[in-house]
Amino acid sequence: MLLYSRSAAIMEVLYGYGISSTLYLQKHFGHAQSWFTFVSTIADLRTTFLFFFPIWFHLQSAVGVKLVWVAVVGDWLNLVLKWLMFGERPYWWVRETVYYGNLTVPQIKQFPMTCETGPGSPSGHAMGAAGVYYAMVTSLLLNFKECDPLKRWCLQALLWAVFWSVQVCVSLSRVFIAAHFPHQVIAGVFSGIAVAKAFNRVSWIYSASLKGYMHSILCLVFVALGLYAVLDAASIDPYWSLMKAQKWCIQSEWVHLDTTPFAGLLRNTGALFGLGLSLHLPTHGDLQKNKNCGNSAFYRLTCTAATLPLLSLLDSFRPPTSTHALFYTLSFCKSATVPLTTISFVPYCISTLANAYRRMKAH
Repeated sequence: MLLYSRSAAIMEVLYGYGISSTLYLQKHFGHAQSWFTFVSTIADLRTTFLFFFPIWFHLQSAVGVKLVWVAVVGDWLNLVLKWLMFGERPYWWVRETVYYGNLTVPQIKQFPMTCETGPGSPSGHAMGAAGVYYAMVTSLLLNFKECDPLKRWCLQALLWAVFWSVQVCVSLSRVFIAAHFPHQVIAGVFSGIAVAKAFNRVSWIYSASLKGYMHSILCLVFVALGLYAVLDAASIDPYWSLMKAQKWCIQSEWVHLDTTPFAGLLRNTGALFGLGLSLHLPTHGDLQKNKNCGNSAFYRLTCTAATLPLLSLLDSFRPPTSTHALFYTLSFCKSATVPLTTISFVPYCISTLANAYRRMKAH
């Protein structure tokens, strides 16, 4: 009991310093609010699925596949860790704590992206950005293995400088908007790097069967559901953080259903299902065998250019939140459509048009 009280006291002090960090950033860098909001937006895994994945898949398909696995498994691990670590978030902790006693409670600002509903530790944005960017940097460096040592060293220095600059910006943005404490974003960055490092050593994902994808998805879902059941059986409400968000967010419309843990789980498993399905459709195999298209740089760039606006249009669709079951189902389907559009639909349409043009030209 004494050990527990000491740990709780240490955490209170840590949270107190975190609030001071948020206040400092909001006071001295308030003019950079739009920048911090922008950084938080692009650090969301939505950017990985809608932007990084299609570009990488059409240029170097193995890297595109790895990015999806890193993003999905990393976000799933983030969900598990959040449920186990019970991390507070600044915007509600500061309103409930007795840490300040008779002193004036600091007034921190909230923003539309502040009121996320899951527990705070580790930061999902920091973890996702670290994992995805680490995977991209290491993949890029592999392509320059045979370069002149000096050029390779300069490239390494440049890419790692960009990597750490992104992590610092993402971390500061999450602290600035009062969505996370500093120690939570630091934990997120190193957890994300660990996930990416693990997938740099894994090769079976590139040749996994559709059955392998299904087994992986079921494993992720059942482990999450099992943990949920264990917490519920221990009289711990897994959605305790949602109630705090609803209570302390200054604008009720800033509390979004798509930030809940299960919404993220279904989005990510939907993306993994779509990836596995699209890689094993007959049309994908036919496109791979079509040397006139599949190996052409122009074809790949055309596919990329056509895919990005289509995915942006798809992202504009927002599943209705009136019925939770419908929202979760449509979120799963929407995420599954992203890889299907990238890998199957767009390449099939472009190769069909290219073949029709060749036949017409031949006649």
